[in-house]
Amino acid sequence: MEKLIITAAICGAEVTKEHNPAVPYTVEEIASEAEKAYKAGASIIHLHVREDDGTPTQDKERFRVCMEAIKERCPEAIVQPSTGGAVGMSNNERLQPTELNPEMATLDCGTCNFGGDEVFVNTENTIKEFGTRMIENNIKPEVEVFDKGMIDMAIRLNKKGFIKSPMHFNFVMGVNGGISATPRDLVFMAGSIPAGSTFTVSGIGRHEFAMASMAIIMGGHVRVGFEDNVFISKGVPAKSNAELVERVVRLANELGREIATPTEAREILGLN
Repeated sequence: MEKLIITAAICGAEVTKEHNPAVPYTVEEIASEAEKAYKAGASIIHLHVREDDGTPTQDKERFRVCMEAIKERCPEAIVQPSTGGAVGMSNNERLQPTELNPEMATLDCGTCNFGGDEVFVNTENTIKEFGTRMIENNIKPEVEVFDKGMIDMAIRLNKKGFIKSPMHFNFVMGVNGGISATPRDLVFMAGSIPAGSTFTVSGIGRHEFAMASMAIIMGGHVRVGFEDNVFISKGVPAKSNAELVERVVRLANELGREIATPTEAREILGLN
């Protein structure tokens, strides 16, 4: 079985210091959280950025300074900016970090009802535009899917040339409006991707470590971090993203999966 790639989603666009005071906003806080997660065993830093007051932004220059600060502290890490941004942002806003030529970036493959009036919109044309940009800039997309139909969309656009093979998926499970986070659904999702694809599992909230355990057993990879869950156990806020990563490392050790280094992660994902 391949070594386990751990992704740390260190801040997201929605969680705040009111949810957990350790959620990073500033460049220094983001770089510090990235470094701690990397040292704990994360090969990939999934990156949203914030203004100093916590406001989510896709500003290219803010991404630049955050990515440079992360690379200065952990030069081997794979920095994976989000093109999801926050609900309501335009395509041009969301695409800004792709202008910085990262190795990877996220590519959301469908629209999802996030709750209330919040709709995360990704039309077919949006997905095509983002996929084309990533091919032009030689960026490996992490195909982010919230339900089985989004896998089907990715496969169809792969066949049409908008997403390159082999595809790497991120199954986001347990989010409002998406597929539930159960063993049945993870097996269903993993069985729906093309041969030769790889996958990461992101369990949301209380589902984080149950889904991580399943992913480890099934040969998938794992994402944890404050974007998805701010607690280390029920009612107990995590002290840092590193604490969440460390728990995955312990699970992997108990279940017999070795942890991939960034170099090994690049080999598994075809980034070399």
